[in-house]
Amino acid sequence: MSSAIEVSPTAEVVWDAVVLNGIDFDVRAGTIFSLLGPNGAGKTTTVNLLTALTKADGGTARVAGHDIATEAKAVRARIGVTGQFAAVDELLTGYENLQLMVDLKRGGADRRVVEDLLERFDLVESARKPASTYSGGMRRKLDLAMTLVGDPRIIFLDEPTTGLDPRSRRTMWSIIRDLVADGVTIFLTTQYLEEADQLADRVAVLDQGRLVAQGTPTSSSA
Repeated sequence: MSSAIEVSPTAEVVWDAVVLNGIDFDVRAGTIFSLLGPNGAGKTTTVNLLTALTKADGGTARVAGHDIATEAKAVRARIGVTGQFAAVDELLTGYENLQLMVDLKRGGADRRVVEDLLERFDLVESARKPASTYSGGMRRKLDLAMTLVGDPRIIFLDEPTTGLDPRSRRTMWSIIRDLVADGVTIFLTTQYLEEADQLADRVAVLDQGRLVAQGTPTSSSA
Protein backbone atom coordinates (compact mmCIF):
# COMPACT_ATOMS: atom_id res chain seq x y z
CA MET A 1 0.00 0.00 0.00
CA SER A 2 1.39 3.40 -0.95
CA SER A 3 1.95 6.28 1.46
CA ALA A 4 -0.38 9.25 1.30
CA ILE A 5 1.58 11.25 3.89
CA GLU A 6 5.24 10.90 4.89
CA VAL A 7 6.87 12.98 7.61
CA SER A 8 10.49 12.81 8.73
CA PRO A 9 11.81 14.55 11.87
CA THR A 10 10.43 18.05 11.77
CA ALA A 11 10.46 21.04 14.13
CA GLU A 12 8.31 24.15 14.03
CA VAL A 13 9.43 27.15 16.07
CA VAL A 14 6.98 29.87 17.09
CA TRP A 15 7.77 32.74 19.44
CA ASP A 16 11.04 31.04 20.49
CA ALA A 17 9.12 27.97 21.73
CA VAL A 18 9.37 24.59 20.04
CA VAL A 19 5.85 23.60 19.05
CA LEU A 20 6.77 20.43 17.14
CA ASN A 21 9.99 18.56 17.74
CA GLY A 22 11.14 15.55 15.75
CA ILE A 23 7.80 14.14 14.64
CA ASP A 24 8.11 11.18 12.31
CA PHE A 25 5.27 9.09 10.86
CA ASP A 26 3.82 7.57 7.71
CA VAL A 27 0.14 7.45 6.69
CA ARG A 28 -0.92 4.71 4.30
CA ALA A 29 -3.35 5.56 1.51
CA GLY A 30 -6.97 4.65 2.17
CA THR A 31 -6.61 4.52 5.96
CA ILE A 32 -7.49 6.64 8.99
CA PHE A 33 -4.51 8.03 10.91
CA SER A 34 -5.36 9.68 14.22
CA LEU A 35 -3.16 12.21 15.99
CA LEU A 36 -4.27 12.09 19.62
CA GLY A 37 -3.38 14.64 22.27
CA PRO A 38 -4.63 17.31 24.68
CA ASN A 39 -5.13 20.98 23.91
CA GLY A 40 -1.82 22.66 23.16
CA ALA A 41 -0.06 19.44 22.18
CA GLY A 42 0.63 20.70 18.65
CA LYS A 43 -2.09 18.88 16.69
CA THR A 44 -3.37 21.93 14.79
CA THR A 45 0.19 23.05 14.08
CA THR A 46 0.84 19.63 12.55
CA VAL A 47 -2.23 20.00 10.33
CA ASN A 48 -1.15 23.51 9.31
CA LEU A 49 2.30 22.15 8.48
CA LEU A 50 1.04 19.26 6.34
CA THR A 51 -1.48 21.43 4.49
CA ALA A 52 1.27 23.90 3.55
CA LEU A 53 -0.17 26.69 5.69
CA THR A 54 2.86 26.81 7.98
CA LYS A 55 6.55 26.37 7.16
CA ALA A 56 8.76 23.97 9.07
CA ASP A 57 12.19 24.95 10.34
CA GLY A 58 13.61 21.51 9.61
CA GLY A 59 12.85 18.05 8.34
CA THR A 60 10.75 17.09 5.33
CA ALA A 61 7.18 16.03 4.64
CA ARG A 62 5.39 14.79 1.54
CA VAL A 63 1.64 14.76 0.99
CA ALA A 64 0.17 12.92 -2.01
CA GLY A 65 3.74 12.50 -3.24
CA HIS A 66 4.50 16.24 -3.17
CA ASP A 67 6.96 18.09 -0.96
CA ILE A 68 5.07 20.54 1.26
CA ALA A 69 7.87 23.11 1.08
CA THR A 70 8.59 23.17 -2.66
CA GLU A 71 5.26 21.96 -4.09
CA ALA A 72 2.74 23.64 -1.80
CA LYS A 73 0.31 24.45 -4.62
CA ALA A 74 0.22 20.82 -5.77
CA VAL A 75 -0.37 19.68 -2.18
CA ARG A 76 -3.30 22.06 -1.68
CA ALA A 77 -4.86 20.94 -4.97
CA ARG A 78 -5.07 17.35 -3.74
CA ILE A 79 -6.30 17.74 -0.18
CA GLY A 80 -9.35 18.84 1.77
CA VAL A 81 -9.24 20.47 5.20
CA THR A 82 -11.90 20.82 7.87
CA GLY A 83 -10.83 22.91 10.85
CA GLN A 84 -11.91 22.90 14.49
CA PHE A 85 -14.73 25.33 13.73
CA ALA A 86 -17.17 24.94 10.86
CA ALA A 87 -16.15 27.36 8.10
CA VAL A 88 -19.63 28.04 6.74
CA ASP A 89 -21.18 31.38 5.84
CA GLU A 90 -24.10 31.74 8.25
CA LEU A 91 -25.85 34.29 6.04
CA LEU A 92 -26.09 31.79 3.19
CA THR A 93 -28.26 28.70 3.02
CA GLY A 94 -26.74 25.25 3.02
CA TYR A 95 -27.34 25.02 -0.73
CA GLU A 96 -25.71 28.41 -1.33
CA ASN A 97 -22.65 27.48 0.75
CA LEU A 98 -22.12 24.38 -1.35
CA GLN A 99 -22.79 26.21 -4.62
CA LEU A 100 -20.20 28.81 -3.63
CA MET A 101 -17.59 26.06 -3.28
CA VAL A 102 -18.59 24.58 -6.63
CA ASP A 103 -18.20 28.01 -8.25
CA LEU A 104 -14.74 28.44 -6.70
CA LYS A 105 -13.40 24.93 -7.36
CA ARG A 106 -15.25 23.81 -10.47
CA GLY A 107 -16.18 27.02 -12.20
CA GLY A 108 -19.89 26.57 -11.42
CA ALA A 109 -22.55 25.08 -13.71
CA ASP A 110 -22.49 21.76 -11.83
CA ARG A 111 -25.76 21.69 -9.94
CA ARG A 112 -25.78 17.94 -9.54
CA VAL A 113 -22.67 18.07 -7.32
CA VAL A 114 -24.54 20.22 -4.80
CA GLU A 115 -27.63 18.01 -4.86
CA ASP A 116 -25.57 14.83 -4.45
CA LEU A 117 -23.73 16.24 -1.43
CA LEU A 118 -26.94 17.44 0.21
CA GLU A 119 -28.35 13.94 -0.15
CA ARG A 120 -25.17 12.25 1.04
CA PHE A 121 -25.03 14.31 4.22
CA ASP A 122 -28.78 14.24 4.89
CA LEU A 123 -29.14 18.01 4.46
CA VAL A 124 -31.86 18.10 1.78
CA GLU A 125 -34.65 19.27 4.10
CA SER A 126 -32.54 22.10 5.52
CA ALA A 127 -30.84 23.04 2.24
CA ARG A 128 -32.84 26.26 1.75
CA LYS A 129 -32.47 27.44 5.35
CA PRO A 130 -29.73 29.85 6.50
CA ALA A 131 -26.73 28.07 8.00
CA SER A 132 -27.22 30.24 11.10
CA THR A 133 -30.25 28.07 11.95
CA TYR A 134 -28.26 24.81 11.79
CA SER A 135 -27.29 22.80 14.85
CA GLY A 136 -23.61 22.18 15.58
CA GLY A 137 -23.79 18.74 14.02
CA MET A 138 -25.47 20.05 10.88
CA ARG A 139 -22.84 22.76 10.48
CA ARG A 140 -20.12 20.13 10.79
CA LYS A 141 -21.76 18.02 8.11
CA LEU A 142 -22.13 21.03 5.82
CA ASP A 143 -18.51 22.00 6.41
CA LEU A 144 -17.31 18.52 5.49
CA ALA A 145 -19.61 18.43 2.46
CA MET A 146 -18.03 21.70 1.27
CA THR A 147 -14.58 20.13 1.70
CA LEU A 148 -15.58 17.29 -0.63
CA VAL A 149 -16.53 19.54 -3.56
CA GLY A 150 -13.09 19.22 -5.10
CA ASP A 151 -13.10 15.41 -4.64
CA PRO A 152 -9.90 15.34 -2.52
CA ARG A 153 -8.34 11.93 -1.86
CA ILE A 154 -6.67 13.08 1.37
CA ILE A 155 -8.73 14.90 4.00
CA PHE A 156 -7.46 16.55 7.17
CA LEU A 157 -10.04 16.68 9.97
CA ASP A 158 -8.90 18.82 12.89
CA GLU A 159 -10.97 17.79 15.93
CA PRO A 160 -14.16 17.47 13.84
CA THR A 161 -16.40 16.30 16.71
CA THR A 162 -15.37 18.75 19.44
CA GLY A 163 -18.49 20.22 21.04
CA LEU A 164 -20.90 17.82 19.36
CA ASP A 165 -23.49 15.79 21.23
CA PRO A 166 -23.10 11.97 21.25
CA ARG A 167 -25.60 11.44 18.42
CA SER A 168 -23.93 13.99 16.14
CA ARG A 169 -20.53 12.52 16.98
CA ARG A 170 -21.65 9.03 15.93
CA THR A 171 -23.08 10.48 12.71
CA MET A 172 -19.73 12.08 11.94
CA TRP A 173 -17.96 8.79 12.65
CA SER A 174 -20.24 7.06 10.15
CA ILE A 175 -19.48 9.68 7.49
CA ILE A 176 -15.73 9.31 8.07
CA ARG A 177 -15.96 5.52 7.71
CA ASP A 178 -17.91 5.92 4.46
CA LEU A 179 -15.22 8.23 3.07
CA VAL A 180 -12.50 5.68 3.79
CA ALA A 181 -14.61 2.95 2.23
CA ASP A 182 -14.52 5.08 -0.94
CA GLY A 183 -10.71 5.10 -0.83
CA VAL A 184 -10.15 8.48 0.85
CA THR A 185 -7.26 8.88 3.30
CA ILE A 186 -8.18 10.58 6.58
CA PHE A 187 -5.77 12.45 8.88
CA LEU A 188 -7.77 12.96 12.06
CA THR A 189 -6.79 14.95 15.14
CA THR A 190 -8.73 14.42 18.33
CA GLN A 191 -8.66 14.80 22.10
CA TYR A 192 -10.86 11.75 22.56
CA LEU A 193 -9.25 8.35 23.13
CA GLU A 194 -12.55 6.62 22.32
CA GLU A 195 -12.73 8.38 18.95
CA ALA A 196 -9.22 7.32 17.98
CA ASP A 197 -9.95 3.78 19.16
CA GLN A 198 -13.21 3.57 17.20
CA LEU A 199 -11.97 5.05 13.93
CA ALA A 200 -8.23 4.86 13.41
CA ASP A 201 -6.11 2.21 11.73
CA ARG A 202 -3.08 3.79 13.39
CA VAL A 203 -2.74 6.25 16.25
CA ALA A 204 0.08 8.61 17.22
CA VAL A 205 0.04 10.31 20.62
CA LEU A 206 1.37 13.87 20.65
CA ASP A 207 2.40 15.57 23.89
CA GLN A 208 4.08 18.97 24.10
CA GLY A 209 5.17 18.76 20.47
CA ARG A 210 6.67 15.26 20.66
CA LEU A 211 5.33 11.91 19.55
CA VAL A 212 5.34 9.76 22.69
CA ALA A 213 3.61 6.67 21.27
CA GLN A 214 2.60 5.29 17.90
CA GLY A 215 0.87 2.12 16.72
CA THR A 216 -2.51 0.47 16.31
CA PRO A 217 -5.31 1.60 18.65
CA THR A 218 -4.93 -1.56 20.75
CA SER A 219 -1.14 -1.66 20.82
CA SER A 220 0.47 1.79 20.54
CA SER A 221 4.22 1.63 20.98
CA ALA A 222 6.20 4.27 22.81
